[in-house]
Amino acid sequence: MAQPGTAAAPLRVAIIGAGPSGFYVAEHLLNQDDLVVEIDMLERLPTPYGLVRGGVAPDHQKIKAVSATYDKIAANPRFRFYGHVEYGTHLGLDDLRGLYHQIVFTTGAPTDNRMDIPGEDLMGSHPATTFVAWYNGHPDYRDLQFDFSCERVAIVGVGNVAVDVARILCRTPEELAKTDIADYALAALRDSRVKEVTMLGRRGPAQAAFTNPELRELGQLPGADLILRPDETALDDLSQAALDSGSDRAAGRKVAMLQEFAARQPQGKARRLAIRFLVSPTALLGDDAGRLTAIQLVKNELYATDSGTLRPRATEQVEELPVDRVFRSVGYRGVPLPDVPFDDRRGVIANAEGRVLDAEGEAPLTGIYASGWIKRGPTGVIGTNKPDALQTVKCMVADLADGKVLRPPSPTVEAAAKLVRERQPEFFSYADWLRLNKVEVSKGKEIGAPRVKFTRVAEMLEARREGAA
Repeated sequence: MAQPGTAAAPLRVAIIGAGPSGFYVAEHLLNQDDLVVEIDMLERLPTPYGLVRGGVAPDHQKIKAVSATYDKIAANPRFRFYGHVEYGTHLGLDDLRGLYHQIVFTTGAPTDNRMDIPGEDLMGSHPATTFVAWYNGHPDYRDLQFDFSCERVAIVGVGNVAVDVARILCRTPEELAKTDIADYALAALRDSRVKEVTMLGRRGPAQAAFTNPELRELGQLPGADLILRPDETALDDLSQAALDSGSDRAAGRKVAMLQEFAARQPQGKARRLAIRFLVSPTALLGDDAGRLTAIQLVKNELYATDSGTLRPRATEQVEELPVDRVFRSVGYRGVPLPDVPFDDRRGVIANAEGRVLDAEGEAPLTGIYASGWIKRGPTGVIGTNKPDALQTVKCMVADLADGKVLRPPSPTVEAAAKLVRERQPEFFSYADWLRLNKVEVSKGKEIGAPRVKFTRVAEMLEARREGAA
């Protein structure tokens, strides 16, 4: 059998997941010199882009512009997209092994971590991940209900997702109307009675995960005053020593900005957005009907580990913060996939530099790989996935050179297309998506927004039928 990777015998690769990681894997593979690769990308939704479509906040349109790069990758004649095709439902691992030399899982981290504290599931307590997916129009979450008739909201966490949730809750309806937020979410937020939003960070201001531009944006919200406590933005000795070393200038600028905001007087805007530091939730409290009424917090102090890392530990000082809603933003988590070894402790596919390991976590499985959050965990920004994908692709190319690839009986475009049609006749091609995209953008222009999203798969299928007719 000829070595795959030539014009006569192309290397056939399946990528499972159409988010940034999947597209970057495809890009690196297609850019390999002296290697002919054919890529089939499988995505369970009809739409591509992953978190760029379903996770990036609607008021951050510049970040979403990266999708133009993915469209260019998809335009390569050796790339095919099979949307509305779900791994484990329509095609399994044995099916893919019969069609491809290499298989790459880029399915992301679609669920949330838990806080594991009493009262976490009280009425009014929500994972931030589901709220983000809801306001972005993800079909799996569009029918959820969020009640904004309350006045006080707490967000546990000070990372990117927490900042996004805070901004969406504090934006005016007029601001949100100019974004691609889901229409039903905009309608719900128009009636919001939320007056106070409080973000809770368990470490100090120098360790806050948000970036300086994100912080600056929070301080410039037209409809919300940013409130910080001077005592919580003052640095402890350990944090000050770390900043004095000069190893993290961005953190120094962040602290200076926080302290400047703390000294600023509120301007009497309709909402107040507070950021608290060195506090951890220990329990959510509720009434007799199971409705959330408050969050119990413990004051933290920082200490240095043996490696020098600053970590929080609880003191004996506690307080109760009255709240009506809590959004838990303590990290995303991957979910297990059928027949793919999973590291439950880390919430990722068991792998070494992208090579998926066997059930014992020792030997690589021939031809099976991972990239992105399902490989390394939910860290970094969209661009972080590009070097991560390159690491996986280098392993794939090295394994190919060593002959460590799958030997499928039917490694052809035609065989894959035939099986997909048999298992899922209503799959979406990339051309189908581009037509759907034009409809969304056209509807958006009518109301002065970037697009109006389809948020139900049935609506997408119907729009495709109408377009074909």
